Amino acid sequence: MNKLHVLVVGSTGLVGSSLTRVLSKSRKVSRLTPSSRKDTDLFDFNKTKKLIAQTKPDVLIIAAAKVGGIVANNTLRTEFLLENLKINTNLLEASIPYPDMKIINLGSSCIYPLQAENPIKEEYFMDGKLEPTNSPYAMAKLTAIELGRSINKQFGHQVLNLMPTNLYGPNDYFNFEHSHVIPGLLSRMHKAKIDNDEKFFIWGSGSPFREFLYVDDLSNAIEFLLDKNLNIDLLNVGSGHEITIKNLSELIKKTIGYEGELAFDKNIPDGNPRKLLDSKLINKLGWKPATTLEIGLKNTYDWFLENFNSLKK
Repeated sequence: MNKLHVLVVGSTGLVGSSLTRVLSKSRKVSRLTPSSRKDTDLFDFNKTKKLIAQTKPDVLIIAAAKVGGIVANNTLRTEFLLENLKINTNLLEASIPYPDMKIINLGSSCIYPLQAENPIKEEYFMDGKLEPTNSPYAMAKLTAIELGRSINKQFGHQVLNLMPTNLYGPNDYFNFEHSHVIPGLLSRMHKAKIDNDEKFFIWGSGSPFREFLYVDDLSNAIEFLLDKNLNIDLLNVGSGHEITIKNLSELIKKTIGYEGELAFDKNIPDGNPRKLLDSKLINKLGWKPATTLEIGLKNTYDWFLENFNSLKK
């Protein structure tokens, strides 16, 4: 087996840092090049083009993105659309001269229609209206998929678009307002525990169902797919398990050891009532997740505690 030179852009984020850990140990990888905003401004096409030209990887993994939770997506709509469009269009356009380079583009389950039947299959792509609170982010990801398909048809690139479910894990973004649900709940509830708050408010009704995947499971899926030549270009990556936000909050409460009461703020929108991916295709290829939600939450909270002082800066 020919070992691969892999370039990971967005290498310091949640997914990128996990990929760096996992791929650095992979027998499929001869050389791993992590790239972040410290060395390359992906908003600048010429700098992006220079990165691709200088590294000439066998595989480009696009893990760079502006991400956030429901509040961030709904309030920073222009930034989410513009910044993600710039990142993806610059990287994909810069890749055009290298048709032998495989591209693994990381999308999001939010690309699927609001009213899509659950579990959500890959074939539901572009089959209805988007969930309104995060439609700008979804539109940027949809554009990346369409651009990748155009590059494939016109220039011959192998582009694999992976649609992970809601991710969490070490090195997540633990901002109180703009983070995803698990790091947001975890960091705010930790503060409530420290402050001895008697009541902890959770955004929304608590009734929506969500599916979560530990980030290292996604990285292991990518490592599994590195040397696979597939005849499909869109692949869901999920855990196959869903939980209500209320039950998730109870599980986080137990993980943290918070003893106060949980209350729900129904003035904040819930978003999609249910979003479970159908991951049968990748399961049939031979990959399955290995981390339970309980273990993943413990690992995430342990990392949070170890890095708490640096996160406050």
